[in-house]
Amino acid sequence: MVQRRCLNQGVLERISKILGDTFDGLTCSEIGYFLRQCNITDVTPDITKWRRLYSAFAENQNNTRCSNGILKFIQTVLNPSRYTDKNEFEKKRWDVNEALSYVGYELQENGKFREVTTATTITEAQRRANDLVDCLKVRNAHAEILKYCTPDLVDKNYFHAVFEACKGLFARIRQMSCINTDGTQLVQHVFGHPVLVINAYSTKQEITEQKGFQSILEGLCNMFRNPIAHQPKVVWSIDEQDALEILSLISYCHRRLDKAVRLAE
Repeated sequence: MVQRRCLNQGVLERISKILGDTFDGLTCSEIGYFLRQCNITDVTPDITKWRRLYSAFAENQNNTRCSNGILKFIQTVLNPSRYTDKNEFEKKRWDVNEALSYVGYELQENGKFREVTTATTITEAQRRANDLVDCLKVRNAHAEILKYCTPDLVDKNYFHAVFEACKGLFARIRQMSCINTDGTQLVQHVFGHPVLVINAYSTKQEITEQKGFQSILEGLCNMFRNPIAHQPKVVWSIDEQDALEILSLISYCHRRLDKAVRLAE
């Protein structure tokens, strides 16, 4: 077996804190189980979770003079088959890869490691892990976003990614409302009439909130969908930061639609 180079103290500490996080990390019993499974001695089982992992990792690396055991532990814990929530898996993978980039390793989506060029700065490490698709997953973006525009995001075609996401949003509104129009006409009919409501729609505050949501949708249509539909890419350009923020807004709209109710006619 090829001996993998050792991880420095900073990387070990960061990985231990990610995997032993108080709120969404491994439980105490899981730590014990996976350490045994990877043949890593649990040297300090009664201390804080992340410190327990750090002690076990440091002891194992000092004894073996390599990081094989630690990488096996990461690979075992972040096995995709353990996760029912893909967003949770991707967030953990993203965080771990940011730390590992300083030593030239990357955990791929299939749960296997590959060697990459070693990052030398924080900015470089973040940029490598901060692919827009991963950013959206870390933000727990609505599944409808990735459903419509993932291929464009992978190709960094932000112009068409936003266009497809907008189309997907309005297609969902048509499907939920059974109203076969488009653009601002669709929004005004569905939410102004209303056909769909995002709340109980009984108090002044709730009616105002409904109107506010309608305005957001009309703004998306007027500012993003219509210009993109009628302007060539070279004229109406979108950079990565713009795309992330627009797609996050569209994701919010989808979440409000998740709880929307169609009124009886």
